Amino acid sequence: MHHGKSFESIMSQSTTPDANRQKRIAVSVFFFIAGFTFSSWASRIPHIQAKLGLNEAELGGVLLALPCGLFLSSLISGSVVTRLGSKNVLRLAAIAYSCMLVTLGLANHTALLVVALFFFGMAGNMFNVSVNTQAVGVERLYGRSILASFHGIWSLAGFSGASVGTVLITLGLLPWQHFIVISIVGITLSSFFVSNLIEKSTSQKASSGFKLPDKKILQLGFIAFGCLVCEGTMFDWSGVYFKKVVQVSPGLTALGYAAFMGCMATGRFLADKIVMHIGARKLLQTAGYIITTGLLVSVIFPNIIMATIGFMLVGFGVSSVVPIVYSHAGQSKTMEPGKAIAAVGTIGFTGFLSGPPLIGFVAEATNLRWSFALIALIGLSTSFLARTLPAKK
Repeated sequence: MHHGKSFESIMSQSTTPDANRQKRIAVSVFFFIAGFTFSSWASRIPHIQAKLGLNEAELGGVLLALPCGLFLSSLISGSVVTRLGSKNVLRLAAIAYSCMLVTLGLANHTALLVVALFFFGMAGNMFNVSVNTQAVGVERLYGRSILASFHGIWSLAGFSGASVGTVLITLGLLPWQHFIVISIVGITLSSFFVSNLIEKSTSQKASSGFKLPDKKILQLGFIAFGCLVCEGTMFDWSGVYFKKVVQVSPGLTALGYAAFMGCMATGRFLADKIVMHIGARKLLQTAGYIITTGLLVSVIFPNIIMATIGFMLVGFGVSSVVPIVYSHAGQSKTMEPGKAIAAVGTIGFTGFLSGPPLIGFVAEATNLRWSFALIALIGLSTSFLARTLPAKK
C-alpha cells in the first residue's frame, strides 16, 4: 500500500532518541502556538461583541464564518499536506494563522470581522491537519501512545492564552494590540523550531485523487464532532455564560473558561497512561458521560461554585477524545495519515466551530441555559458512538 510505505519513509529518516526528542519538542511548540493563538481570540470575544454591538444571534451568525472557512480549506488540506509535506504546510499555516489573528483585532465593522474569521478558519484548519500529521508521525517513532500529551500542550497554551489575555485586558490593551503581541510570539517560536519537524516524504504520488472516508473514519469523525461541539461552546460562550447567567463580577467572567482549560490540560497529560490501561472505547464512553454531567450541573445550578465545578468536569471529559480519534485515524489502512486526519478533523471541527453559532441562535430564541442543556445532549453522543470501537487500542 503506497501510503504506508511513504509514511514509513518519513519515520526512517532519524530514529535516535535525541532526534526523536527534538522532533517531539518541536511539534509540542507548534501545538502551543495553536492553542495560544486561538485562546487569545476566544478571550476577546465578549469585548469584540460589545465593541460591535452584537446580540447573541448576531454573534452566532458572525461566528459561522469560521466553519465556512474550515470547510473550504478542508476540501484541499489533506491532499496539500500529503503532497507538500506537513512540515512545509505547517510553516506557512503558522504565519498565516498569526497574521489573521491581528486582522481580527483590527476589524472595526461586522463585515470585516466575518471576512477575517473566514480566513482565520482556513488557516486554522491547515494548521490543525499539518500539526496532527506531525504528531502521529512522532507517536510512531516512539512506538507508544503520546498523542494526548501534544493536545495537553495545546490546552495548557489555551490556559496560558486566557491568563495572558486577562492581564492585557487589565492593562487596557485594545484587541489589535493584544493580538500583535501574541502573533509576534507565535511567529518567533515557529521560526526557531520549524527545522526540527519531520521532513516530508519523498513520495509524491501516494494515492492521488479524492477518496471518500470509510466507515471507521466517519465514526471517528462523528465521535469528535459530539465532543468538539461542547469544547467549542466552552471556548466561545463560557465567558458570556458566567457574565449573563452566573452573573459574576466583570473580573470573574473568565473563571469558567480558566477552570475548563486547566482541567482539560490536566486530563490530556493523564490520558495516554489511562488509555493504555482501560482502552480507547471505555475511555471515550466515560468521557461522554462526564461532559454531559458537567454541562447539566452548570445549567441546573447556575451559581459560581457549581458552574465552575461543572465546567471543570467538561474539561476533564473532552480532554481525551480528540487525541484518541486522531491517533486511530493516523493508523488508517485505507488513507494516508494526512488525509485521514483531515477527514476526521473536518467533521470534528465542524462541531467545534458550528456549536457556538448554534448556541447563539438557541439562546436568542430561549435563553443560554436551554442552549447549554441542548449541547449537553450532543456531548452524550460521544458515549454511544464509541460503543463499537475495539475494546483496546
